[in-house]
Amino acid sequence: MAQNVTITDKVHDHFSQYPKRLYPKGQILVFADESPEHIFYLAKGKVREYDVSYRGEEVILNVFGAHAFFPMSWAINRSPNHYFYKTEEETELHIVPADEALEYVTANPDVLLDLLSRVYRGMDGLFGKLSHLMAGSARSRLIYEIIVESRRFGENKGDGKFILKNSEVDLAARSGLSRETVSREMQKLKDRGWITLSNKSIVVEDIANLEQSLGSAI
Repeated sequence: MAQNVTITDKVHDHFSQYPKRLYPKGQILVFADESPEHIFYLAKGKVREYDVSYRGEEVILNVFGAHAFFPMSWAINRSPNHYFYKTEEETELHIVPADEALEYVTANPDVLLDLLSRVYRGMDGLFGKLSHLMAGSARSRLIYEIIVESRRFGENKGDGKFILKNSEVDLAARSGLSRETVSREMQKLKDRGWITLSNKSIVVEDIANLEQSLGSAI
């Protein structure tokens, strides 16, 4: 763990030298089919990567947290960008030329290995989402998203309790479910005592209950 903290600090010290910009919640940074001109280093806040369905609804593909830098797929491969990037809260970003970001990453094997490790963790999460999407129920898809969101961005209160600053609209976009379905399934979880709703937050009472339920939810 100490090594990861050291790498995080090292990356922050380097990328924070670049121009800083502050964005409000809901600011679109990159539009779909628009090639970005640089890499974003995320110092504070969260940014969602998403697509828009045929019904005009957002489908969240990934969420970047503090100390992430993106979109690296475009920087490395110059792959066409097909997705939107938008801030989920007030966000501090540093603007880094793509070539300079690549030069730094390739010149620092520890940073490259850390980036690769995060990519594989992201892939594991994506495979889990895909598994529940293809073979799971609405309940299992929702529970999976709540678990992932708790582990990544939730406020850990100890003893398995997490507080999430997510709305039902957010969870619908993350799970690919309709808001009505999410509302219905959330009520079932609430009735079981697994979650409570308080001050526009979702409180996971004991994440072990959700994790243990996934086997029977499919």
